Amino acid sequence: MSAVVQPVTGRTTWALDPVHSSVEFAVRHLMITTVKGRFADVQGTVVLDDVTPSASSAEITIQAASIDTREPQRDAHLKSPDFFDAEKFPTLTFRSTAVGEWDEDGLTLIGDLTIHGVTREVALEVKNEGRTRDPWGGERTGFTATTKIKRSEFGLTWNQLLETGGLAVSDDVKISLDVQLVLKA
Repeated sequence: MSAVVQPVTGRTTWALDPVHSSVEFAVRHLMITTVKGRFADVQGTVVLDDVTPSASSAEITIQAASIDTREPQRDAHLKSPDFFDAEKFPTLTFRSTAVGEWDEDGLTLIGDLTIHGVTREVALEVKNEGRTRDPWGGERTGFTATTKIKRSEFGLTWNQLLETGGLAVSDDVKISLDVQLVLKA
């Protein structure tokens, strides 16, 4: 006989599970293909308020040096002063400042994104993927989120002009998060 488990509701604090989460980006390269990468070292805390969703919040910290595009030379270039300057600016951060309309499908999360020492407001379109109990009795919840930024607005301006008149790296960067959160005791 199995017991029905009621999910925890109200105001709850959740830790990002880095093993079951991903922060990825995609950028056009040479104007003909899209190169994707990810950050391996991501930490975060999310406070969910089921009663007053606008009181929910999120904070995420990403280690810039954990960038992985599956090409060591490109990763080294991205960590260099030409791009992230990971030695001088070791972290990328997101701190929410407002929660838009929330329904059973998701919400818009507004916040400050800091990259390369520059902070800009961004809007994440967040989809609620649901809640469940894991096999060890812990409660988990999942969300996916997407946004698009212009890297030049964060001081990431390195580029090369191509013979054909285009640029080596597009200014637009698509960011996607797929996060699993664990309820903190």
